[in-house]
Amino acid sequence: MFVLRKKKVLFWSVLVLSFVLFGCGNEQESKNDGKINVVTTIAQIGEPLSVIGGDLLEVKSLMGPAVDPHLYKATHGDIRTMEEADLVFYNGLHLEANMVDIFKEMGKSKPVMGVAETIPEDLLLYDEYGSVDPHIWFDIDLWKQALHRAVEKLQEYAPKHRKTLEKNMEAYFEELDQLKEDAKKLATIPEEKRVLITAHDAFGYFGRMHNIKVVGLQGLSTDAEIGLSDIQDTIDIIIEYKVPAVFVESSVNEDAIRAVIEGAKQRGLEVSLGGELFSDAMGEPGTEKGTYIGMYRHNVDVIYKALNGGGN
Repeated sequence: MFVLRKKKVLFWSVLVLSFVLFGCGNEQESKNDGKINVVTTIAQIGEPLSVIGGDLLEVKSLMGPAVDPHLYKATHGDIRTMEEADLVFYNGLHLEANMVDIFKEMGKSKPVMGVAETIPEDLLLYDEYGSVDPHIWFDIDLWKQALHRAVEKLQEYAPKHRKTLEKNMEAYFEELDQLKEDAKKLATIPEEKRVLITAHDAFGYFGRMHNIKVVGLQGLSTDAEIGLSDIQDTIDIIIEYKVPAVFVESSVNEDAIRAVIEGAKQRGLEVSLGGELFSDAMGEPGTEKGTYIGMYRHNVDVIYKALNGGGN
């Protein structure tokens, strides 16, 4: 009798456990509709991957419009979101400086990739102090390389979708090639006017690709303070090159740029506010500026217009 009762208890325990596991499995499947759950830090990674992945991926970017990744600190919700992800992609090269340890820990249990850290060192830019510039998405060719490595990681995770991901990536890269071609109009700006002055030094790769001199009031990271000497040095450059316009950034306080405009005015040179550029963050999701291609094209158009003397 004791043995029989024990067998019954075991039977019901296994049955209950089966229902629990079955229910959890269905809940996870219905939650993601069978899609691969991808989490990225910045939308510059997430939006292109959502285009390339199409219906295969469910992509969530932790940092939205106007969010500064240099200063961003992960919330408990962010950590939980990453824990539930199948794969996590971040930029790296110290862009998400406050999340380095989190990525290292996450990497012990799931695929985690710093896409910018896949770029060969000799193609990266460094400041005068030897710090690496993490803003590689402004070089279209480098960003294609980084996205390619991310897609390879997706293909490793889901080999049955390898061909679909490859085909979608090639189609998207054709659009990037067209974007690069369209941006060549920047080369028609008179060389002496090709000076891009912004709030922080995020456009180094952009400048290298399009042969534009770039000056940032802050360094590579926005955690650096802007001193009076930084403002004065920038005004000196404006006076020297007779720069027609300077630019604010969507994710950076514009007070320092306003101070530069006022300082140049006091020295007899009228400088316009050329417009708002997207640097460390993109526009609102669902808008043209909320796409990598739309964001990049917006920046090209604003810079082209302003440095040709038609600033806002």
